[in-house]
Parts: sequence; C-alpha cells; structure tokens
Amino acid sequence: MTSLDRTPPLAGIIVIDLGRVLAAPFTTSVLASLGARVIKVERPGDGDDSRAFGPHHNGKSLYFTSVNCDKESIALDLKNSADRLIFEELLDGADVLVENFSPPVMASLGYAWETVRARWPRLIYGALSGFGRTGPLSSQPAYDIIVQALSGVMSLTGHPGTPPVRVGISMGDLVAGLYMALGIVSAIHKRSSTGTGCLIDVAMLDCQVAFLEAAVTTFTTTHVAPQALGSRHPSIAPFQAYRCKDQWIVVAAGNDALFAALCAAIGRADLSGSANFATNANRVSRIDALEQELTATLATRDASAWIALLTCAGVPCAPIQSIEQMVAMPQVVAREMVVPVDDPALPTTCVPGNPIKMSSVTPRTSRRGAPDLDQDRAAILKELSIRRAQQGSPVRS
Repeated sequence: MTSLDRTPPLAGIIVIDLGRVLAAPFTTSVLASLGARVIKVERPGDGDDSRAFGPHHNGKSLYFTSVNCDKESIALDLKNSADRLIFEELLDGADVLVENFSPPVMASLGYAWETVRARWPRLIYGALSGFGRTGPLSSQPAYDIIVQALSGVMSLTGHPGTPPVRVGISMGDLVAGLYMALGIVSAIHKRSSTGTGCLIDVAMLDCQVAFLEAAVTTFTTTHVAPQALGSRHPSIAPFQAYRCKDQWIVVAAGNDALFAALCAAIGRADLSGSANFATNANRVSRIDALEQELTATLATRDASAWIALLTCAGVPCAPIQSIEQMVAMPQVVAREMVVPVDDPALPTTCVPGNPIKMSSVTPRTSRRGAPDLDQDRAAILKELSIRRAQQGSPVRS
C-alpha cells in the first residue's frame, strides 16, 4: 500500500454476519465502518428480530437501521439443504463469521467451531454470548439488563438509597461488540503470520466486569464494596452534576489547581483556602458539605453564565444536553459524528459516524442504508455462480 492509498483498513475482508438484535450486529457495524464487506445472513420471513423493534418510519425499524448500515442481506434457512450449500459457499470466500446464538445452537446446525475449523481453517469465528463457552452459566441466555445486574454495574448506577438503575444504553451488548471487533482485528493480524483462523469467545458478562474501572481493584484490596454515587466520582471531588438557576451542569475539577481555579471563577476563594477543602482527599471526605457550598453559589446564576466563566478559567465543565442538543452541537458536526443514511425511505435519518479517525483513510460523510430483508440475494447468488464457473465447479441451481 502506497502513501496515497486512502482505502479503509479492512477493505477486502469479508464478514458473514449471523448476528441478531445488537451485540453481534454492532460488532459487524464497527467492522463495516472500517471497510469490511458484511453479508448479513437472516432467517427467511422475519429476518433479524430487531426488524420488528420500534420506532418504525415508512415501514423500517430505526433500531435495526442504527446498527445495520453498510451491510448486505440474504435470507437463508440453515436447516434447509439448498440454503446450507449457499451458506457454505459464502464461508468458502469469507474471512470472518460472527454469531451471537447461545453456544449449543451452532453445534445443532452442524457448524460448531470444531467442524468449521476443520473445513475452513483460515476462518476467524467470532462467538458472542451472555456467559461464554465455559463456566456454570455457559448454556444460559442473557440480555443486556441481566449482565448489567450480575456484573455489579447496576449497583454503581443511580443515586444512594434509590432503586437500581440500568445504564441508559445497552452497555452489555455494546461493550461486548467492541471487544469482539477488537478481537477480530487482532485475529486478522495474527492470521497474516500463522495462516490460520481461531475461535474468539466473548461473553457479555466478562466484558462488563472488564469495564468496571477501579471497582474490582478497590474492593479486593479494601473489602469495601463501591456503591452508587449519583453523578459523583468515588475518588475525585468536585466531579459531579450541579443545579444552576435554570438547568444542570457538570463540573470536573480533577486536581487541586483546578479546584482553586473553580473557586476563583465563581467568587468562592474561601473554599479553596479552607483546610477542609484544600486537598482532594479532604474534599472527598467532606463531599456533602462541599456540594452544599457549591450548589448554593451555582444556583444563583444561569448555566450559560457559569459555563462561560469556568471555561475561561480552564475548568472542565459542560451542560447536560439532550440528544437533540447533542446532534446539533458544532463539535459533533465538525467531527462528522452524525451522518445521513442513503435510504430514500428515510430521507431525514442520520446514524452515528465512525469515531475512529485515521489520517490514511478518506472519511465518509454518509452511510449506505440498512438492507431490506434478502435485498442482495440475486447479486450474491450471481457472484457465487461466477466464482463456481471460474473454479470449474458444477453449477448448482
């Protein structure tokens, strides 16, 4: 590849996507945004379960659209012999297979990892599940809220003394999807030297545990379980949301110098000069008293006034925005993080852009619309027919 080559890094990689709903489709969406060709294999009739998820617009699921742009679709019944032949021909030319069935399902269809490895030794097999392929829960299914609950994430989310709160997006699925995408890219790199593929076993619960920041380390050292703190940080203060006269903002004074700058900017130099709040350790130990002092001051003016003062002073801060406000945010627009979908049925619909910005890749300013069920069947079958003819194989009807 020359320095003038602007193609995306996974151009030429073919991914067969057996994923449903979110975890595996999100994995393959990430791979597609990096240039991979993703062929989504769906069950005939209804397709991916998420095609039925609302909201719908002009007959299309916006949920399905959000994680299935830039893909092709073919409907295959993997219990039907003719469709199995087509599926296996797809695997003949593929680099990666991704699925998020419970572990026994692929084996029951005749596509267990051991069988796949024997026939397609270069294939990278990405298996996403709730609990992975080992351990006492390996055969059980899981949804996002299940792994958020079991991992302890829900014990850390929300305010003290209130009912448990699920993180507002499906972190269990999305984090697992990201880890799977990373594992697949790593396996592609390793295959360049070994010539063989591998099984990638990613469990949603494992990924939530890996995302717990310092909670595991803290508990296993102190034997004190971290608790829900609302918007507060367990180790830094002030680092939370505060109510101004008109709306909420967040302030993150991550060290003593920033705290002093915060106090000066809001006219409360007495706080940074007090021994009670002079160090971060003191502030954390007196967090309730500190919150009362800062809230009393911040509540006297509108959020925009405080944001202007604190930003000028170099103190990290931000208003708490709605999705509507975020979409219109100049920073988000400048980074092309909300891009239109090329779909006549969804003329105003946008989806998230690619957050991985690479100097060697021409950025895309739109994404191909999510496919209709079986939309690409004719083109895919024609391609397979041409490949068979070139290889001298008998033509299948």
